[in-house]
Amino acid sequence: MHRVELTFTTPEVTVHLAAAAAAGHRVGVGTVLTADQAERAVAAGAAFLVTPGCRPAVAAAAQAAGVPAVLGALTPTEVAEAVDLGAAAVKVFPARAFGPGYFRDLHGPYPDVPLVASGGVNAGNAADFLAHGALAVCAGSDVVPADAVAAGDWARITRLAAAFTAACRRPAA
Repeated sequence: MHRVELTFTTPEVTVHLAAAAAAGHRVGVGTVLTADQAERAVAAGAAFLVTPGCRPAVAAAAQAAGVPAVLGALTPTEVAEAVDLGAAAVKVFPARAFGPGYFRDLHGPYPDVPLVASGGVNAGNAADFLAHGALAVCAGSDVVPADAVAAGDWARITRLAAAFTAACRRPAA
């Protein structure tokens, strides 16, 4: 299942979110740091919220709105905190810090926690993260490089996105 996440660092993100939601797309908002941002995202049509770290106020706002929150964590303690805050899934960020094997390690004490790999995931390692227990993987600047956006090089972004999604379907190396 494909989902798109726009980030609060995107200029006029709520305008873009509202347009995507009106067109029937399930789009979420990431880099949500405050309850106010969470509430604005939900009002604009966010189907889910994503944080870079454990954000209790965002988790509470998401629960109040009935919208799933994917809370960020890196350490086992932070994973436990995200679960305690009601995270629908836990975004391990930055995933590149410990690599794909870290997901297998985290599933030792947390076998039922859905983990999402974010930060440093690319076409070369996405399948490995999935094979080691990540429920999903997120693509960032490796698929949507800032220079390609600035240049309006949508063909390059399309090629990178196609390579990334194809990599997610491949068996791990």
